[in-house]
Amino acid sequence: MYLYLVQHGKAKSKEEDPSRSLSEEGILLVRKVASFAGAMNLELDQIFHSGKKRALQTAHIIGEELKVTPASKETDGLAPMDEPGIWFDRLRDLDENIMLVSHLPYLSKLVSFILCGNREGNIVGFEMGGITCLNRNDDGNWTIDWIIKPEMIKE
Repeated sequence: MYLYLVQHGKAKSKEEDPSRSLSEEGILLVRKVASFAGAMNLELDQIFHSGKKRALQTAHIIGEELKVTPASKETDGLAPMDEPGIWFDRLRDLDENIMLVSHLPYLSKLVSFILCGNREGNIVGFEMGGITCLNRNDDGNWTIDWIIKPEMIKE
């Protein structure tokens, strides 16, 4: 099973847009990463996102590029301050390849919990619009397979 973790793209400030939709730069960088990931022919069954607008927009851009149908689905347990144990428990019962589009500090806590059993570690340096791929091996252990950060991709 592959688990793709994405921090939403760069959003507008609360003052500029109270719903915090993606900025133009955020949209461009998410598209750039999604296009790069699309060329990798990722096997992806479903995309889940928090209910926040910036996560929804990020998930839709990636879903369209990777041709995931439906493009994404809102779910609970992915808000910035949610308990990572919710998705940790759900992942035990999943065999399909999924993507979670969420926020910090949640993503950092989830990765730390999955890989080390400690919710407070800081193992991956998430960047807005980037993708981190975890792989659950046949023995049930998780490893980091790869990370794509927007600045790694040449135009």
